Amino acid sequence: MNQNPGTLTLVATPIGNLGDITYRAVEILKSVNVVLAEDTRHSRRLLNHYTITTPLLPYHDHNEARVTPSIIERLQRGDNVALITDAGTPGISDPGFYLVRAALEAGIAVTMAPGASAVLPALVLSGFPCESFIFGGFTPRKSGELSRAITSLEQETRTAVFLVSPHQLRKVLGALAARLPDRPIAVARELTKLHEEVARGTAVEVGSHFAKGDVRGELVLVVKGIGKRRREHDE
Repeated sequence: MNQNPGTLTLVATPIGNLGDITYRAVEILKSVNVVLAEDTRHSRRLLNHYTITTPLLPYHDHNEARVTPSIIERLQRGDNVALITDAGTPGISDPGFYLVRAALEAGIAVTMAPGASAVLPALVLSGFPCESFIFGGFTPRKSGELSRAITSLEQETRTAVFLVSPHQLRKVLGALAARLPDRPIAVARELTKLHEEVARGTAVEVGSHFAKGDVRGELVLVVKGIGKRRREHDE
């Protein structure tokens, strides 16, 4: 029996265009003993595209507590495990954090194969200052929590980035229009895909852009900060 523990590798996968994956990521996915994925049906398309035949197992919010101990056992026996998400970088607003914490507590080596993420492309494409920003994860579903999150941006000087589910977009834009009516925002949709677009303007203007039909695809909201005020004696 192999007495040396294996390694857990978090592997970033494309957020849309299947070409946006590194050579190293493909090599890792081919060489590990098992790949953990949020949605195995979704991830199978990616693995098939690159002729990756590694066994694929589900790992998501609904089973992480139950299956994590068995994954840690496999790692301790010497198996190498890769964790991927449906799109982008594992551990960002998905169950990756839970497994990483468990692996570190068990003394397992954890490493990263970096790559695609929707957050940075949306931030850069917004046209807003990027030298300092905050990431708020998914916008809150409950109205009260959403209102508090937006209120916290009233005096925020940094650009703020959020993930937004399609069915929440109009609610979020309405809350922004009510609280920050003049604040420039941008909503990036379907980044790297055929119908990629970035809508920029106030919340009302962006809301008008998305007013017709159902909003589909992955969405990232970027809210410009208020900017730094000049001191009275600045020259």
